Amino acid sequence: MNNFGETVRRLRIEKGLSQQQLADHLHVSRPTVANWEVSRRIPDATMVALIADTLGVDTGVLLATAEAPDEPPNVLLVDDKPIILEGGIPILRQALPGANVAGFLSWLEALDYIREKPVALAFLDIELGKANGLDLCREMLSIRPRTNVIYLTNFIEYAFDAWDTGACGFLLKPLEVEAVRKQIPRLRYPVRGLM
Repeated sequence: MNNFGETVRRLRIEKGLSQQQLADHLHVSRPTVANWEVSRRIPDATMVALIADTLGVDTGVLLATAEAPDEPPNVLLVDDKPIILEGGIPILRQALPGANVAGFLSWLEALDYIREKPVALAFLDIELGKANGLDLCREMLSIRPRTNVIYLTNFIEYAFDAWDTGACGFLLKPLEVEAVRKQIPRLRYPVRGLM
């Protein structure tokens, strides 16, 4: 079975492009293309779309060849209000049936979890009691840089500060199945197995 890197290499060769030519077109370095082709690295969703366009294929062709993870992706919900976790976890499980969903009231427990396991997607409340979801996001991304973070809040005024942290989404509470599903194609780092 072809993996992502083999597919990119095959399509590049079929187009008559060298690694350097593809790199120049995408405004990346040749070693970046080489890393993709040997599956040492997987580009983010935006770059996958650019690669697909350059190589003249549908984005789905490339994503379909990305290797499926050995385990379902881990998804976190962090909120200091038990009622949000009680209502949000079932919503996330319904919206993302292929994922392992865990919920935490404590941001410290969430950090312990992310240190132990890769997390594909984290839904973070911005106000976590004395803690701050914006700082939690920064800390999580320092541990696992390819974690997708979506903020949850009742307060739209946090939106501008939220984008400065490396998050890729923003939802108003309460969580709804369709709102969660609409975020998946917008993730910075594509995740197989979420849907």
